[in-house]
Amino acid sequence: MFKKVTASFILALHNIRSNFFHTILSLLGIVIGVASLVAILSLIDGMEQYARDQITKTTSLNSIMIATNSSRNINGVTVRKDTVTFLTHQDFKQLRSSITAPASGMLWQLKGQEMLLKEDNMKTASNTTGLSDFDTTFHLVHGRILSQHDVETGSKVAMVTEELGKVLAGKNDLKSVLGKTVVFGGRELQIVGVTKNRKAQRPELFYPITLITYEELKAQPPHSRFEAANVTDVQKIRDEIQTWLNKKFGEKNDFIVTTNEFRVEQAAKGFKLFRIIMGLIVGISVLVGGIGVMNVLLISVTERTAEIGVRKAVGANKRDIILQFLSESITISLFGSFVGLVIGITGTMIIIPIVKSLTGVPFQAAYTLNTLAVISVLAVVIGIVFGTYPAMRAAKLDPVEAIRRE
Repeated sequence: MFKKVTASFILALHNIRSNFFHTILSLLGIVIGVASLVAILSLIDGMEQYARDQITKTTSLNSIMIATNSSRNINGVTVRKDTVTFLTHQDFKQLRSSITAPASGMLWQLKGQEMLLKEDNMKTASNTTGLSDFDTTFHLVHGRILSQHDVETGSKVAMVTEELGKVLAGKNDLKSVLGKTVVFGGRELQIVGVTKNRKAQRPELFYPITLITYEELKAQPPHSRFEAANVTDVQKIRDEIQTWLNKKFGEKNDFIVTTNEFRVEQAAKGFKLFRIIMGLIVGISVLVGGIGVMNVLLISVTERTAEIGVRKAVGANKRDIILQFLSESITISLFGSFVGLVIGITGTMIIIPIVKSLTGVPFQAAYTLNTLAVISVLAVVIGIVFGTYPAMRAAKLDPVEAIRRE
């Protein structure tokens, strides 16, 4: 069987070479279709990789976020719930101790508030954030970083970012804000540190979350986040958090536990849809190319009627004839697909620098094994689908009638 297949492909190459110019013209459809398909798939793969990189850079895939859903939808109208479940500092500590995988955590409440610098009687506005932990996201400029002791004892101290410190200091040195008292939300706090927040550069004040009353937390539930030491532990930690919340507050609690992985999944779904739609559009060109292959083979059957008759007369059966023409069809399709693949890759190499210069987006085309596999399978499918009819037509020729037509 292997010898027959090999002989059929060799004979197919000989027949293609005999009608080379005609074959090349008929291959244009496949070449253009495959080149377009390769270009589109590689560009979409490149855009997907760029999107994944951007998501990874702007959000941590190790993060697990816990938020309270404080509203509900009634007849298309969003209304606030009368009562909601939320985490206090003590709840958060218990939750953190229940997690078995290595992870750091933080509970916070952020508000935009007016504040008064007591000594200078100066008013301003800033974001104020009550925190349960003060980790390495802060870079100290002056004074000290708030400690866990400050949180546990509810010390009336605060840190300000450089941006807020400059506003409060006015024309004075930034260090001059240390020791001064800020008043907001019915509390007076002493500034003990000036920091740079590596994650955000904006006027902001930080203080222990234990200074926030239960009623304030109820009015605006805090958020919390856990950062897994290993990305492989994210799902495990998420499940442990959900289990603890369900046990503590019941199955019908108001907490929403999410990870940033859903953003990657959403992007992947969007690109998958785009890939399918564009593939179907470009597939029209491939379909036209397949019709061209069938046309070449039908002409070949007509031109080689006598040859087919002689072969059948000397012992060739229907399977041999079908195999010969299917071999020619697959060979033509593979050749056209290979040429289209080369043109498609070359085209994307030319397009990418132009796109970069016009958009300023630093993405690259991605040539994946999936794309190569799709092209290879497509070539064989085209060869079989569009070569079957000419092959069957050739196999059905009567040898006597075929020889007589010569």
